[in-house]
Amino acid sequence: MKHTLLFFINLLFFATYLGIAQEEKEITTQDSIVKNNKYGLRLGLDLARPVRSLVDEDFSGFEIMADFRITHRFYIAAEFGNDKDDQIEENLISSTNGSYFKIGADFNAYNNWVGMNNSIYAGLRYGFSTFDQDLKGYTIYTGDATFPGTIVYDPISYSSLTAHWVEFVFGIKTEIFNNLFLSINLQLKNKISEDIPENFNNIYIPGFNKTNDNSDFGVGFGYGISYLIPIYKK
Repeated sequence: MKHTLLFFINLLFFATYLGIAQEEKEITTQDSIVKNNKYGLRLGLDLARPVRSLVDEDFSGFEIMADFRITHRFYIAAEFGNDKDDQIEENLISSTNGSYFKIGADFNAYNNWVGMNNSIYAGLRYGFSTFDQDLKGYTIYTGDATFPGTIVYDPISYSSLTAHWVEFVFGIKTEIFNNLFLSINLQLKNKISEDIPENFNNIYIPGFNKTNDNSDFGVGFGYGISYLIPIYKK
């Protein structure tokens, strides 16, 4: 996990350096830049979840993305989604279903040429999830390898559970057609708190993804398509 964090930090420094270097080479005037900066609401859909839903019968989900430019480099950003994930393991069968919401801000380190709206960005999010856990079957530990336990199907439901986390986001957005963008991002998450069911741990949290018994950290990625609704230029 330490190496993963260092990787994200190095990418951020590289993106910042790239933005500064390009800004030093800018040959257009400030007036022309200002006139070509589009401000508006960008709405999109994460494509990773629908694709996974098609190839993984134990998962279904969607995510809606949005951001709004507030200054030359800063954006308010948010994501809303829903996940349903079935966990089928050797000693456990369970299912998670719930929604999540993330809100924060992005900083664009890339200095565009006139008329371009691409970005290499780093961001921070606060994430909140509300979900249900269904424990469908479990193995009773016998302590004897000769007579292993059998799975007991005794469904137990835990509803209205919540979880909170913060996440660092690093990503790229490229304008492929006028106001139409493709994006890809990496996420490093740190869990703040969660409701833990009695005698059962959360294996999956919507929006946070899989949990780890030995750490509060998690990772994720996404790629999506979005459309900018221009409101004004300045």
